Amino acid sequence: MRVLVAEDEEMLADSIAEGLRHMQMAVDVCYDGDAAMERVAVHRYDVVVLDRDLPKVHGDEVCRRIVAGDGETRVLMLTAAASIRDRVDGLGLGADDYLTKPFSFAELVARVHALSRRAHRALPPVLDRAGLRLDPAKRYAERDGRPLALSPKEFAVLDVFMRAAEGTVVSTEELLEKAWDENTDPFTNVVRVTVMNLRRKLGEPPVIHTVPGAGYRFGS
Repeated sequence: MRVLVAEDEEMLADSIAEGLRHMQMAVDVCYDGDAAMERVAVHRYDVVVLDRDLPKVHGDEVCRRIVAGDGETRVLMLTAAASIRDRVDGLGLGADDYLTKPFSFAELVARVHALSRRAHRALPPVLDRAGLRLDPAKRYAERDGRPLALSPKEFAVLDVFMRAAEGTVVSTEELLEKAWDENTDPFTNVVRVTVMNLRRKLGEPPVIHTVPGAGYRFGS
């Protein structure tokens, strides 16, 4: 899952980002609306955690730009304003959910997971394919009842594969976009190495198949 955290309180933004990374999400961070506009123009995010009162460009305008974009990115709006009118106004801008400060981090994570499911074709909270079972909320994976000890990136890559439609080829570029943040060098072999290690941990029979010149296909 690729997430952007746009929040002008830097300590809060960094704390949210660090917590989401521990949940195997790829997270970018920015502290003003201008930077947020640049990020959403370049990257395709599953969810944007958006402070409504951003400097430079107001969060309302950032929300409008996201809603007018690809139509798949979901917006979780954060604000210190807790009145019903504020919530109605925020949702009226096109935000998908609304969370008032202060908030529980566990609730924020649950809402981000819920919004991510809405950003794609309908999928159950726990993914079950080819003998593999993946629970993103609990960060748990198993194959045929055998628990898998996956690194955060291996877990994130497996999540991308299991969400892909049957028979779909997942490219290296798509894996970089969805499982790594913007600080990753796109010319490294990090994807190939991560997929190789993931295959080893998943064991036999193989469920990740290389499609020469195109990427990978998941399935038995």
